[in-house]
Amino acid sequence: MKKKVRRKFFCVSVLLGIVGVMWVYLPFGNPTATAIAETAEAQHEAVVPVKGMVTLVDLGADACIPCRMMSPILEKLEKQYKGKAAVVFIDVWKNKDQAKRFGVRIIPTQIFFDKDGTEVYRHVGFLGESDIVKQLQKMGVS
Repeated sequence: MKKKVRRKFFCVSVLLGIVGVMWVYLPFGNPTATAIAETAEAQHEAVVPVKGMVTLVDLGADACIPCRMMSPILEKLEKQYKGKAAVVFIDVWKNKDQAKRFGVRIIPTQIFFDKDGTEVYRHVGFLGESDIVKQLQKMGVS
């Protein structure tokens, strides 16, 4: 009998832990941050890929866990490569037309464009910082 109670307690604890993690990582809250992000996305969509500059476009969603894991990496690289390469995030759940435009079927998807706006490389799934940096270096961005 004690084993059944322990097993139920364990299952409930795991379930509550999962719900807690989801609550932390899903975008339930900051309307100001969401509005700023949506405004930035709308501005980027009109000019993606950026002419005359190597461009990395990350197509994902705010509620996608791998996409959220990439968010701090992209923010860091956006600052690091400012003026050298454009790093753009587009939420395809909010901007479904962009998913069609770029032929995205699975998120996250990263697309690298050269200075002429030609697609050079495409990756589906989580892409780590070192892999992004390697690809940018292959494209002549230092």
